[in-house]
Amino acid sequence: MSSSKASKRYQDSAKLVESQKAYTVEAAIDVLKKMPRTKFDETVELSCKLGVDPKQSEQMVRGSVVLPHGTGKKVKVLVFCESEKESNAKEAGADYIGSQEVADKILKEGWFGFDYCISTPGMMRVVSKLGKVLGPRGLMPSPKTGTVTENITHAIEEAKRGKIDFRMDKFGCLQVGLGKISFSEQALKENILKFIEALNVSKPAAVKGELYTTLYLSTTMSPSIRLEL
Repeated sequence: MSSSKASKRYQDSAKLVESQKAYTVEAAIDVLKKMPRTKFDETVELSCKLGVDPKQSEQMVRGSVVLPHGTGKKVKVLVFCESEKESNAKEAGADYIGSQEVADKILKEGWFGFDYCISTPGMMRVVSKLGKVLGPRGLMPSPKTGTVTENITHAIEEAKRGKIDFRMDKFGCLQVGLGKISFSEQALKENILKFIEALNVSKPAAVKGELYTTLYLSTTMSPSIRLEL
């Protein structure tokens, strides 16, 4: 599709949005559904500006949530575990399983053919060396998100069901994909509200006042719609 056609589609979509208006979740989804479609199933994304000081470590916002209707994306899971646990990981649905050899592949070959990474506590001695490459991609296992665990079966099952981990960036902003535009309006609403609930739960004690200052909903190629707080 040419840039002119894409621009025309965006302009037509923008005409449906009142820039000064804050929409309810239901109203925002309704507007997104009315926008001209692309040739692919766009992701519905929620982005927000947090009322935190990103320079203060005690104000770091991060957490995880299992979306009721999943993300609409087939998640490929990598598991770092001891050899005796590999069969359990495979049975639970892990797409890739390994230890040092997989870590070497990531470091030396730049391999990132996975969407989610889980590790047993014992394997963190290997995985910790991947922090600089996994961290920026939001793939670094952490006890806080349940991705460093002895119960790898449960962690894999949650990932496959639609668990997402979220973490604010260095500017105090956060963006997550919460489903596909092809989802029903009800499914999208339930996913969005579930995430906002989890976001509120993740509010650090050091943060005073509102956790977020703005919330916006959009699809991959659409204008953003401001949500009511």
